[in-house]
Amino acid sequence: MFVGTLRMDAARHPDDTRTAELVGELSMKSDRFLRWWAGQKVVEPSHGTKSLHHPIAGRLTLRTEALTIPGDPDQTLFTFLADPGSPSDEALTVLSAWATDHARATDHAAGSTPDAPKTPRATPYG
Repeated sequence: MFVGTLRMDAARHPDDTRTAELVGELSMKSDRFLRWWAGQKVVEPSHGTKSLHHPIAGRLTLRTEALTIPGDPDQTLFTFLADPGSPSDEALTVLSAWATDHARATDHAAGSTPDAPKTPRATPYG
């Protein structure tokens, strides 16, 4: 899906050097990308299901939606949602907990402390 979307963007903007550089780099580093790019499939992003492998969460199957920004066809917001109660939903919950724990450990190692509780400040108006 994403390679076809990139191909559509490249066709819309044939003089975009950053896109050309990205396609060149991906083509040199990934035989899989090169095969997909050579397939010349163009995709208008909309919706579907995507299977991903995350190094911590494992295999995820997520529903996708592509939301185009009105008046700017070059901007698209992609959402990825797991079905409630699915193995992917549970894996994302575990990943979220891991990310929170990892961030806390990183902050602690760097000497940061959590923000002190906020207390109301007195103002001259009571």
